[in-house]
Amino acid sequence: MSSNQKNWNLPFRYTVALILFVAFVALLFYAHEAVKTLIIAAFAAYLISPAVGYLLARTKLSRTAAVNIVYFSALIFLVGVPATLTPIFFDEIKIVAQDLLDLSSEVSGTLSEPVQFGGMVFHFEQLGESLSHVQDAVLTPLPEEALALLETTSVSVLWFLVIIVSVHLFMSEWPHMRQGLISLAPVEYQDDMHELYNRLREVWMAYLRGQIVLMVVVGIVFTIAWTIMGIPGALVLGVLAGLFTLIPDVGPFLAVAVAVAVALLEGSSWIPLSNTLVAVIVFLVYLVLINLKNFLLRPYIMGRSLHMNEALIFIAIMIATILEGIMGALLVVPLMASVIVIYKYLQRRILGLPPFEEDDVHQFSLPAHKIKPRSHIFINKKNKNL
Repeated sequence: MSSNQKNWNLPFRYTVALILFVAFVALLFYAHEAVKTLIIAAFAAYLISPAVGYLLARTKLSRTAAVNIVYFSALIFLVGVPATLTPIFFDEIKIVAQDLLDLSSEVSGTLSEPVQFGGMVFHFEQLGESLSHVQDAVLTPLPEEALALLETTSVSVLWFLVIIVSVHLFMSEWPHMRQGLISLAPVEYQDDMHELYNRLREVWMAYLRGQIVLMVVVGIVFTIAWTIMGIPGALVLGVLAGLFTLIPDVGPFLAVAVAVAVALLEGSSWIPLSNTLVAVIVFLVYLVLINLKNFLLRPYIMGRSLHMNEALIFIAIMIATILEGIMGALLVVPLMASVIVIYKYLQRRILGLPPFEEDDVHQFSLPAHKIKPRSHIFINKKNKNL
């Protein structure tokens, strides 16, 4: 370094860091829609990235080739599976949708008149009219709303294109992005960042693997259950139950509401009972199966508990659903688990303890025969896995 070059003094460095932090927060605030889109893209990339790691471990493909194979296979699957299943689902989708509309009409008609109960009269006419207006708005959009609908659809298509391109970018460049983020830490703390990354990655992988397996198992079990009971649209109802499993706490309520509504209107194809009794049976069967999932299947599949208070998780999921919808409900649990991992690291550092508990190291470390020196884990060019 030449004699006329001087390091920034400490106050100036802190000032610049504060300015950069404020600018970053402002960017997140003003570009929140773009940030949400990128989060969705990152989540989608993370879901399919294990396939890239598998190809790299089992073949001699370059990372670019592996990413392209997985990426375009996923696109084909995304388009091909709905196109293949649409003829199978079409009739059942019509049954379920028509039942929901009929139920909405019946509720609107019931609420449009005073309801007498125990000598008291309740007036829900305004609520019935509101429900009727919502139904009309969904089924018969006004011509003057067509332009707004077209504009909204066009914007959604553009955001979808952003997601598609961003997924490929994240999958291709993640090793460089990861190393760039870790290199922001001072050199003496980069080993800590490597280990912290491994622990956060393990939390997310365990959660996502468990959720995907649960979704498939729940979908199959409920499809079989509704088919045995003779409930119309059993395949659609089973798939919905599986998909809604991805939304903790909120999802099961939505799934059972749809199943009970269909049973209430259609009944069973062979059970000689009234629709009301069939709906009650559907509800009871759902309670039994969903509790078996919660108390037996879920702990077995997830394998490792996140050690978080269930009431806290429920509150967080409710808030996330209100604020951010389905994506918020889906991500809030692993995000909370990640915050706990980071908090424990910071707590131990502040207290002057070793950064990580020794009894937890085995949970996030490679098997002994695969361990490499720390300095080679992220700079060895042959190590291309996530």
